Amino acid sequence: MTRRDLLKGILMAGIWNTLLGRAGAAQPQIKDMKGVTELQNNWKMYLAAGFKAPAPTEPLKLSKEEWRKRLPREAYAVLREEATERAGTSHLNHEKREGVFACAGCDLPLFTSAMKYESGTGWPSFFTTIPGVFETKTDYGLFLPRTEYHCKRCGGHHGHVFDDGPQPTGQRWCNNGVALKFIPKTGKA
Repeated sequence: MTRRDLLKGILMAGIWNTLLGRAGAAQPQIKDMKGVTELQNNWKMYLAAGFKAPAPTEPLKLSKEEWRKRLPREAYAVLREEATERAGTSHLNHEKREGVFACAGCDLPLFTSAMKYESGTGWPSFFTTIPGVFETKTDYGLFLPRTEYHCKRCGGHHGHVFDDGPQPTGQRWCNNGVALKFIPKTGKA
């Protein structure tokens, strides 16, 4: 994706957000930071029976060629080259089942379904994360500093975190859908 496409996507997301309004968007049911801490501490209750979740401390390092074989083209562009998918294109925007959102590159659980909310931006958004799964850095790609986050296990780029999310955290972890896989607690993926 070119910088021009990215800027057009951000502009369109802003217009979309304004037209539809965030006020009607689904918001988290957690009311205080104690509830956020409980959700983070109990994230494993959202795992499917028999799913063996890798630990963030089990690094997965592959060559560029191995990553290209492992990932679809769009996922490779986002996870390995820090591209951004177009707003509104991810089927995960509408995912409502109970379960876990894991890294599409290495299966590390990153978010639970209870952490997801509708931000109105066109990308899957979360108000908090499973603890210890991301590393962050400052990104100046659009000239203004933003906090970019990467999977701690495989280094895959996922998105940016903003301070315009719902309370009680005030955070919006804006994730590229192609960088995620959804693992439902019950049923098929």
